[in-house]
Amino acid sequence: MTAPSIEPAAPDRRDFLGKVGKGLGILAGVELLAVVVAYLAPGKGGAGRGAALVVAGPVGEFTPSSVRAFPGGKFYLARLADGGFLALSSRCTHLGCMVPWDAKQRVFPCPCHASRFDERGDVLAPPATRPLDLFPVVIEGGIVKVDTSRRIGRARFEPGQVTYL
Repeated sequence: MTAPSIEPAAPDRRDFLGKVGKGLGILAGVELLAVVVAYLAPGKGGAGRGAALVVAGPVGEFTPSSVRAFPGGKFYLARLADGGFLALSSRCTHLGCMVPWDAKQRVFPCPCHASRFDERGDVLAPPATRPLDLFPVVIEGGIVKVDTSRRIGRARFEPGQVTYL
């Protein structure tokens, strides 16, 4: 007498689709985790994230009471009436919109929500509640340089934030 042969049961469609669904769910979870980790982890390059020192130019190129845009560094270099320098972030502190410099009115108006900032970055009109962020300014050998790797948040303008020759 021979033993009855037991054939493995063929997987049915439900089992197959269940395994495919679980696999796709795991894959989606791994991708979501990767996105969250990439968002939270410090990046390389870009303003405020390890960017190099930006050479703005000789001190003499910047007249007092002037503001010059540096789009690549995402900042404005303001030379105040007293000769001091401030490197102001070009991002609004309300929601991060890019603010242009309006030389005629001498303000940075936010195009998104109507915040306004003066040439020192102070808030003139809400909804922004704090001034534009700063980047450190260094003057070496008569050359103005801005360290865009270190964004400085601040509550208000203070004279100690200005760099002098």
